[in-house]
Amino acid sequence: MDNQYELLTLFTDGGFMMYPLILCSLIAIGVMLAKAWTLTIAHRDSRRLLREIEDLGMSGRLEEAMTTAEETRGPVAAILLAGLRRLRDRKAGARADGKDIQKAIATTGVIELDFLERGLTVLGTIANVAPMLGFLGTVIGMILAFQAIEIAGQVEPGLVAGGIKVALITTATGLSIAIPVNIGYNYFVTRIDRLILDMEEGAQEVLGLIWDLEDRGERHTA
Repeated sequence: MDNQYELLTLFTDGGFMMYPLILCSLIAIGVMLAKAWTLTIAHRDSRRLLREIEDLGMSGRLEEAMTTAEETRGPVAAILLAGLRRLRDRKAGARADGKDIQKAIATTGVIELDFLERGLTVLGTIANVAPMLGFLGTVIGMILAFQAIEIAGQVEPGLVAGGIKVALITTATGLSIAIPVNIGYNYFVTRIDRLILDMEEGAQEVLGLIWDLEDRGERHTA
């Protein structure tokens, strides 16, 4: 109960600038939770899908593998689908080689990177804006302190204490929001880059196995 009272007191003493700061913190928490969940699911589903596509491809069921990739949402499915289409085109007689498949995977990976990075702009903006809002509260607090001195016509600690309290509370709040958000932003950027790289490598490995199997089948038929 005491802790709750202290938090409410700090919020009240911080002035009206605490409202946008709290709003920033709530938005940041929501985005970070959503992004953490999205990346966890993407990583888990990507491993499962790679195994399924590998099994179908090694069994010669290329069309079924493509259907599985089409019906699955996520970046790894899009990357695999791009490579499988190149394999289908080659089987249909179109000119395609390993470089075409790698190019298709890389291009799709760049597109899916944009999808995975959605929401990071919000985190980056909050990480930059929160300290500025805190410093704005600092300026407002100092204005209030000097205004109290001007009205009283003399300098007394009690007159400036309220304004200085506002300044310190808003500054501390802005930094308390910006620091973890900035850490989360950098973590997600690193995690996304690593995830895309892992998916591209996994997709190339799976499609390479299917490619080799198709080559062997064609040679054996010839």
